[in-house]
Amino acid sequence: MSTQPRIWDMPGGIHPPQNKAQSTARGLERIPLPKRLILPLLQHIGRRAEPIVQVGERVLKGQLLASSHGQYSCPLHAPTSGTIVAIEDAPYPHASGLTEPAIILDSDGEDRRIELQPVADYRSLDPVDVLDLIQAAGISGLGGAGFPTATKLLSRPDHRISTLIINAAECEPYITSDDMTIRHYPARIVSGIEVLMHILKPDQVLVGIEDNKPEAIAAMRAAAQDTTIQIIAIPTKYPSGGEKQLIQILTGKEVPSGGLPADISVLCQNIGTCLAIHEAILLGRPMINRIVTLTGAALQRPTNVIAPIGTPIHELLAFAGLQPERLHRLVLGGPMMGFTVDSAAPIIKTSNCLLAATREELPPPPPALPCIRCGLCAEACPVELLPQQLHWFAMGKDYAQLQRHDLFDCIECGACAYVCPSSIPLVQYFRAGKAEMRAIEQQHSRAEHSRQRFEHRQERLQREAEQREQERQARAEKAARAKAAREAQAARAQLAEPPTAAPDLARIQSRKVSTLSAEQKQLKVAAATARMALQRVQKQLATNPDNTDMQKQLPELEQAFAEAQQAFEQATTQEAR
Repeated sequence: MSTQPRIWDMPGGIHPPQNKAQSTARGLERIPLPKRLILPLLQHIGRRAEPIVQVGERVLKGQLLASSHGQYSCPLHAPTSGTIVAIEDAPYPHASGLTEPAIILDSDGEDRRIELQPVADYRSLDPVDVLDLIQAAGISGLGGAGFPTATKLLSRPDHRISTLIINAAECEPYITSDDMTIRHYPARIVSGIEVLMHILKPDQVLVGIEDNKPEAIAAMRAAAQDTTIQIIAIPTKYPSGGEKQLIQILTGKEVPSGGLPADISVLCQNIGTCLAIHEAILLGRPMINRIVTLTGAALQRPTNVIAPIGTPIHELLAFAGLQPERLHRLVLGGPMMGFTVDSAAPIIKTSNCLLAATREELPPPPPALPCIRCGLCAEACPVELLPQQLHWFAMGKDYAQLQRHDLFDCIECGACAYVCPSSIPLVQYFRAGKAEMRAIEQQHSRAEHSRQRFEHRQERLQREAEQREQERQARAEKAARAKAAREAQAARAQLAEPPTAAPDLARIQSRKVSTLSAEQKQLKVAAATARMALQRVQKQLATNPDNTDMQKQLPELEQAFAEAQQAFEQATTQEAR
């Protein structure tokens, strides 16, 4: 566009050293085909994909290996042709260092592909059908979170999206994968954006790029000059690439606490996701590659590469000339939000950068000192939280206060810890607090579910007891009537014969079963039900005397039984009178 639209400022933010020039000098390279690929079944938010191949099976490039399992899941495809050699736990790129189930694929070196089925005229398709193609291609957000793209596009089906924002800010230091993606594939990115426009029908499309990427801005403006897409250069400030922060910068709107961008008619997608959508729809290619930044002073030739998903990290480092003696810390992601990773793990769909840092680049943090209450953390926070207060509440495990002070609005950008003069690892405290609060919430949810199940069971048992008592009463009444009939018949027979002695009418009358009134029957059933409930709790307490819930119920059940029995006896006594 010829004029720069208005932009707003976001609160807080910092300006760490960018360190982006190191990895942009060599353009975009393609690594040699790895001999073995490790393909974790969990490469997205949600449930793991379900394998549909067997060990020993030969597969082609682009062939479906695992199908999506649930709404928040993505299918997985073969990045090259070869043989499935194992389906087992394998190293996984996560801060925990735990393993994950994965499909192990040995390449045959031929890179033979399945037959592609591109859709050139996607505008003739219904948007739902295009969404199905995106889902089938296994596309998840490439900006970091890994939210399945098709699911995100339908996250608020009752909300109309008026503004589509394409996030190309890439504010994290060192990372340049989005920058190089734009420089090399601007036309394909615009094409992917147009697919999104066909699905969402937005009123406007805004592409936000930080102004420290002039080549990317120029390339996107040239590619989008004949469209309604607006390319907006925004000031370079971390973390302007956060979803909520970029929305505020480009639109002036704030996403409500605990809400989603769709709540204000906005939807964000990453620049890499747009490229993947173009390849899936117009080229028929599933998501099997991604662009990764290889950077850090421990590498002889920092660069950006197109790498098959599942490539072991150590092969990427070897391609970039890793100097092991200089490597101090290997980080997946950037220095602000990344985490240390093992080089045996593979890259997955959300892996955008490998930072092989020396001790000088990422020195060990100094010992944390007491908080001096300077307030710099609050000034740097882009969400306008109070990190100092959250720190104290997290240390004291005051979860009510953490909830009240909106801990879950924290995006864990690390800006507060970056400016802290006492070197307090604030983000670690916040992550731990979130994890503990989630665990407590899950525990409460399980307890509530158990309580509801117990109450439903008690109600069912009471209904069954009442039904059994009614059936028993009916059988008793039927038996009494039959007995009375037999006795009457016998009495008539005796009267018809010459009596040898006077019939004992008093004895016959005494043998007749007395019947109860409807009210007495109801009271008797209630007393029997109360007695059974009391006996059930007494038995459970006998086997588990420490059950506090049962101990609390026992006095109430004893009183209920006593009252029901007394009411039945009083009704019986009054009837007898």
